[in-house]
Amino acid sequence: MTTTYAVLGEFGHAIDFIFHSHESQIGGTQVGGLGQIWDLMWPHLKLSGAAMAIACAISVPLGLWLGHVGKGGFLAINVSNVGRAVPSLALIAFFVAYLGVGFLNLMLALVLLAIPPILTNAYTGTRQVDRETVDAARGMGMTGPQIVRRVELPLALPLIFGGIRISAVNVIATATIAPLAGVTTLGDPIINVNTYGDEGRLAAAIVVALLAVVTEVTLGAVQRAVTPRGLKLTSAGRRQHRFPITRRQAIP
Repeated sequence: MTTTYAVLGEFGHAIDFIFHSHESQIGGTQVGGLGQIWDLMWPHLKLSGAAMAIACAISVPLGLWLGHVGKGGFLAINVSNVGRAVPSLALIAFFVAYLGVGFLNLMLALVLLAIPPILTNAYTGTRQVDRETVDAARGMGMTGPQIVRRVELPLALPLIFGGIRISAVNVIATATIAPLAGVTTLGDPIINVNTYGDEGRLAAAIVVALLAVVTEVTLGAVQRAVTPRGLKLTSAGRRQHRFPITRRQAIP
């Protein structure tokens, strides 16, 4: 290990584990290094991405339609709150106990974990759309699906992406316990300390944290990009009105 890594102490050992392989504490096999980190990261990303894709495909259309018709909101929000209250480990343990281990069963558990924030934000974002705008679109002859697609969805996108950001970070963090259900992810070094050592566990935790930060920043940039320009101007105007900046008048 280089002197720079040594100065950082345990974090230095963990960073060195990410870039260089080490001899395992049992069995004498080589662990660590960029190659193995990628081999663990790819199934982690695949599992998280599949769960998020299915959760979005279910939650966004359902939340938009419930918000459009104005019915089922109490049920949607309370079911979402119940879903948030259920511990992730308990949910996965339930699926493993009754459905068995494997990629598909764990993915379904993560889908249920990801649905509540997306569904709640999709419903809330749709209900917050100005009713006069919706009435104007209806007066122009738009059908219900057209109003949802052309009016309510664009205006609700910022809040919907807020829910997607929350769910994505939760799913990425929860996927670390996937090895308990027979799926290898970045959680393997965290759980199997006897094989990877303390530096391997900390290294995997660092990589997971970086993935969560990158996901948060990336989706935040997408959220700002898809926000309609009118909403940005309205938000900027409200901030300016809340914190007015006065200018001195020039003395003639």
